[in-house]
Amino acid sequence: MKVGMRLLLCASVAALVSAADPYAAPANAQDCKNRGQLDTLYCDDNNDLVADVPTDPRKWKDPATLVFAYTPVEDPAVYLNVFRPFTDHLSKCTGKRVVYYPVQSNSAQIEAMRSGRLHIAGFSTGPTGFAVNLAGAVPFAIKGTEKQLQGYNLVAVVRASSPFQKLPDLKGKRVAHTSPSSNSGNLAPRVLFPPEGLTPDVDYRPLMSGGHDKSALGVASGDYDMAPVASDVYNRMVARGTVRGADMRIIYTSPLFPTSSFTYAHDLKPELAAKIKECFFSFRFTPEMVKEFDGNDRFFPINYMEHWKVVRDIAEKTGTPFNKAAYDAEAKREAEARAKAKQAPKQ
Repeated sequence: MKVGMRLLLCASVAALVSAADPYAAPANAQDCKNRGQLDTLYCDDNNDLVADVPTDPRKWKDPATLVFAYTPVEDPAVYLNVFRPFTDHLSKCTGKRVVYYPVQSNSAQIEAMRSGRLHIAGFSTGPTGFAVNLAGAVPFAIKGTEKQLQGYNLVAVVRASSPFQKLPDLKGKRVAHTSPSSNSGNLAPRVLFPPEGLTPDVDYRPLMSGGHDKSALGVASGDYDMAPVASDVYNRMVARGTVRGADMRIIYTSPLFPTSSFTYAHDLKPELAAKIKECFFSFRFTPEMVKEFDGNDRFFPINYMEHWKVVRDIAEKTGTPFNKAAYDAEAKREAEARAKAKQAPKQ
């Protein structure tokens, strides 16, 4: 019965996020003094790089049910349970029903918010830029502690039994990237690896695995010789026993990046947006969440302009700015990678 109820809920939410947005019309160009890299649906007249609240109060949304989704880096079912204490708190704090929508891909999550039916979401580092520019997402929080936000590193992992000791050793080898829009799994290696002596698309052809967990598992099983993955994902996999730390070796660690951002839709009623932020910052993680999220115990306040600058710089340097053309190309490659992964023979 519980399984049936869960399937029914997921189906209901999926229908909800796929509904047409009644306000999906370009912002009046004459009323928009600045747009920057934002899609034509949005304006940025205050120059903070995120979409402004619509000037017409009739376009503000105050839904009875808030839909929340977390980045599909790993098994969505895991995070449905991990976030349950928080979604329960959010429901009590806002006085609204809150449902968790288990998205299956970065592009599906972005399209859901763009459609106007996903209200709150945790986007992974790379897709955050696309969510801001193409879906009107407003980043406001990140996992952290009282003193600092949570960050992560790009780590290059190989099997401990392999002969590889440094990045140049991987020339001509099988190297897995995760997905085209991923920061640590694809974009950052293209900027950070060449100075270390290994250039993607020159020294090796990146093989898209479809996810950080799939990349790490592929290295562990011998399908790949090396993979750049997010350190927080890798550490959780080791802690769970999904991969054995003793069987793996890290041969490169990058500078620190911000981890997944938590955002709300730009067109929420301002009072509701303010309440959501208050609810996030008043919540303290349960012991299970603290363990799952590497000792972080709360949501830490951030803003997109300041905290995502290094990510935007990497996107620009790799020729993949967070615009519609780049998003469409990467969404297509992401879909092809998922299709290829489904067709791969089971081990």
